[in-house]
Amino acid sequence: MNKSLLLAALFAGVALTACGKKEEAPVPAPAPVEAPAPAPVEAPAPAPAAAAEAASAAAEAASAAVEAASAASN
Repeated sequence: MNKSLLLAALFAGVALTACGKKEEAPVPAPAPVEAPAPAPVEAPAPAPAAAAEAASAAAEAASAAVEAASAASN
């Protein structure tokens, strides 16, 4: 008897609490803002000679690193 009375009181409390809840109205989402168009950026003309020099320097550095690594492992 005690358990059923406690269960009935608990159920009534939950039901009354659920009925007394006020649902909040959903907040409308703000209107999307259009981003300004990015300014056109002029890319500088590539320097093929400088790029070729940088590539050859990188290749030489890589070969030197491979030689140093192989010498260190021996």
